[in-house]
Amino acid sequence: MSGVTEYLEGKGIPYESLPHDPTFTAIDEAGELKVAADDVLKTLVLKTHGGYSLAVIPASRLLDLNLARDAVGAHDVKLATEDDIERDFTGFELSAIPPLPSLLGIPTYADPQVMRHESVVFAVSQTTSIRVRAHDVLGDESVTVVPLIQQLTWAGEQL
Repeated sequence: MSGVTEYLEGKGIPYESLPHDPTFTAIDEAGELKVAADDVLKTLVLKTHGGYSLAVIPASRLLDLNLARDAVGAHDVKLATEDDIERDFTGFELSAIPPLPSLLGIPTYADPQVMRHESVVFAVSQTTSIRVRAHDVLGDESVTVVPLIQQLTWAGEQL
Protein backbone atom coordinates (compact mmCIF):
# COMPACT_ATOMS: atom_id res chain seq x y z
CA MET A 1 0.00 0.00 0.00
CA SER A 2 2.75 2.47 0.85
CA GLY A 3 3.93 2.58 -2.78
CA VAL A 4 0.49 3.71 -3.94
CA THR A 5 0.02 6.29 -1.18
CA GLU A 6 3.57 7.60 -1.68
CA TYR A 7 2.83 7.91 -5.39
CA LEU A 8 -0.42 9.81 -4.76
CA GLU A 9 1.22 12.08 -2.17
CA GLY A 10 4.14 12.74 -4.53
CA LYS A 11 1.68 13.84 -7.23
CA GLY A 12 -0.23 16.00 -4.72
CA ILE A 13 -3.40 13.91 -5.17
CA PRO A 14 -5.71 14.02 -2.13
CA TYR A 15 -7.16 10.68 -1.09
CA GLU A 16 -9.08 9.07 1.74
CA SER A 17 -7.84 5.79 3.19
CA LEU A 18 -10.63 3.29 3.87
CA PRO A 19 -9.65 0.35 6.10
CA HIS A 20 -11.90 -2.71 5.99
CA ASP A 21 -12.03 -6.42 6.70
CA PRO A 22 -10.18 -8.55 4.13
CA THR A 23 -11.77 -8.72 0.67
CA PHE A 24 -10.64 -10.53 -2.46
CA THR A 25 -12.98 -9.12 -5.11
CA ALA A 26 -14.08 -5.61 -6.02
CA ILE A 27 -17.72 -6.54 -5.41
CA ASP A 28 -16.86 -7.76 -1.90
CA GLU A 29 -14.89 -4.54 -1.37
CA ALA A 30 -17.97 -2.47 -2.32
CA GLY A 31 -20.13 -4.48 0.08
CA GLU A 32 -17.63 -4.20 2.92
CA LEU A 33 -17.31 -0.43 2.42
CA LYS A 34 -21.07 0.02 1.84
CA VAL A 35 -20.51 1.93 -1.41
CA ALA A 36 -22.12 1.41 -4.80
CA ALA A 37 -20.31 -1.24 -6.85
CA ASP A 38 -20.23 1.22 -9.78
CA ASP A 39 -18.02 3.50 -7.64
CA VAL A 40 -15.44 0.77 -7.03
CA LEU A 41 -12.80 0.17 -9.69
CA LYS A 42 -11.90 -3.32 -10.80
CA THR A 43 -8.38 -3.33 -12.23
CA LEU A 44 -7.78 -6.37 -14.40
CA VAL A 45 -4.35 -7.38 -15.65
CA LEU A 46 -4.40 -8.35 -19.31
CA LYS A 47 -1.67 -10.48 -20.82
CA THR A 48 -0.63 -10.64 -24.48
CA HIS A 49 2.35 -11.99 -26.31
CA GLY A 50 3.75 -8.44 -26.17
CA GLY A 51 3.35 -7.92 -22.41
CA TYR A 52 0.83 -6.67 -19.92
CA SER A 53 -1.90 -4.01 -19.94
CA LEU A 54 -4.51 -2.95 -17.42
CA ALA A 55 -8.26 -2.77 -17.96
CA VAL A 56 -10.15 -0.58 -15.48
CA ILE A 57 -13.90 -1.08 -15.22
CA PRO A 58 -16.63 -0.60 -12.58
CA ALA A 59 -16.80 -3.49 -10.12
CA SER A 60 -20.43 -4.05 -11.08
CA ARG A 61 -19.56 -4.88 -14.68
CA LEU A 62 -17.83 -7.68 -16.61
CA LEU A 63 -14.96 -7.21 -19.02
CA ASP A 64 -15.74 -7.90 -22.67
CA LEU A 65 -12.58 -9.63 -23.93
CA ASN A 66 -13.44 -8.81 -27.54
CA LEU A 67 -13.52 -5.11 -26.69
CA ALA A 68 -10.27 -5.51 -24.74
CA ARG A 69 -8.66 -7.14 -27.77
CA ASP A 70 -9.79 -4.22 -29.94
CA ALA A 71 -8.48 -1.69 -27.40
CA VAL A 72 -5.10 -3.35 -26.99
CA GLY A 73 -4.81 -4.16 -30.68
CA ALA A 74 -3.90 -7.80 -30.13
CA HIS A 75 -5.78 -11.04 -30.75
CA ASP A 76 -4.10 -12.99 -27.96
CA VAL A 77 -5.45 -10.93 -25.03
CA LYS A 78 -6.36 -12.96 -21.97
CA LEU A 79 -6.60 -12.33 -18.25
CA ALA A 80 -3.30 -12.76 -16.43
CA THR A 81 -3.22 -15.66 -13.99
CA GLU A 82 -2.63 -15.30 -10.27
CA ASP A 83 0.83 -16.83 -10.85
CA ASP A 84 1.57 -14.17 -13.49
CA ILE A 85 0.54 -11.39 -11.11
CA GLU A 86 2.45 -12.77 -8.12
CA ARG A 87 5.58 -13.20 -10.26
CA ASP A 88 5.51 -9.99 -12.28
CA PHE A 89 3.75 -7.50 -9.99
CA THR A 90 5.79 -7.87 -6.82
CA GLY A 91 4.90 -5.36 -4.18
CA PHE A 92 1.17 -5.60 -4.94
CA GLU A 93 -1.33 -7.99 -3.43
CA LEU A 94 -3.59 -10.12 -5.57
CA SER A 95 -6.88 -8.29 -6.09
CA ALA A 96 -5.16 -4.97 -5.29
CA ILE A 97 -3.44 -3.88 -8.49
CA PRO A 98 -3.87 -0.09 -8.65
CA PRO A 99 -5.20 1.65 -11.78
CA LEU A 100 -2.05 3.77 -12.07
CA PRO A 101 -0.16 3.33 -15.34
CA SER A 102 2.66 5.69 -14.34
CA LEU A 103 3.32 3.64 -11.21
CA LEU A 104 3.22 0.31 -13.02
CA GLY A 105 4.70 1.41 -16.34
CA ILE A 106 2.19 -0.44 -18.51
CA PRO A 107 -0.58 0.67 -20.91
CA THR A 108 -3.91 1.22 -19.22
CA TYR A 109 -7.39 1.26 -20.68
CA ALA A 110 -10.43 2.55 -18.78
CA ASP A 111 -14.06 2.16 -19.73
CA PRO A 112 -15.91 5.49 -20.16
CA GLN A 113 -18.23 4.46 -17.28
CA VAL A 114 -15.27 4.89 -14.91
CA MET A 115 -14.71 8.49 -15.96
CA ARG A 116 -18.34 9.44 -15.29
CA HIS A 117 -17.83 9.28 -11.53
CA GLU A 118 -16.80 12.20 -9.36
CA SER A 119 -14.94 9.90 -6.99
CA VAL A 120 -13.91 6.27 -7.18
CA VAL A 121 -12.62 3.64 -4.79
CA PHE A 122 -9.91 1.09 -5.46
CA ALA A 123 -8.07 -1.46 -3.37
CA VAL A 124 -4.46 -0.90 -2.37
CA SER A 125 -4.41 -4.04 -0.25
CA GLN A 126 -6.89 -6.69 0.80
CA THR A 127 -7.67 -4.61 3.91
CA THR A 128 -7.38 -1.02 2.65
CA SER A 129 -8.97 0.92 -0.16
CA ILE A 130 -8.55 4.48 -1.34
CA ARG A 131 -11.24 6.99 -2.30
CA VAL A 132 -10.03 9.59 -4.76
CA ARG A 133 -11.46 11.88 -7.41
CA ALA A 134 -11.63 9.94 -10.68
CA HIS A 135 -10.11 12.79 -12.66
CA ASP A 136 -7.24 13.14 -10.17
CA VAL A 137 -6.23 9.51 -10.41
CA LEU A 138 -6.96 8.82 -14.11
CA GLY A 139 -7.28 12.21 -15.80
CA ASP A 140 -3.59 13.09 -15.76
CA GLU A 141 -2.39 9.56 -16.43
CA SER A 142 -1.77 8.11 -19.86
CA VAL A 143 -5.03 6.19 -19.84
CA THR A 144 -6.88 5.32 -23.02
CA VAL A 145 -10.62 5.67 -22.49
CA VAL A 146 -12.37 3.03 -24.59
CA PRO A 147 -15.41 0.74 -24.17
CA LEU A 148 -14.44 -2.41 -22.26
CA ILE A 149 -17.55 -3.72 -20.54
CA GLN A 150 -20.17 -6.21 -21.60
CA GLN A 151 -23.41 -4.52 -22.50
CA LEU A 152 -26.33 -5.60 -20.38
CA THR A 153 -29.49 -6.53 -22.22
CA TRP A 154 -32.98 -7.31 -21.09
CA ALA A 155 -35.38 -9.01 -23.51
CA GLY A 156 -33.25 -7.90 -26.44
CA GLU A 157 -32.94 -4.26 -25.32
CA GLN A 158 -29.63 -2.73 -24.30
CA LEU A 159 -29.65 -1.30 -20.79
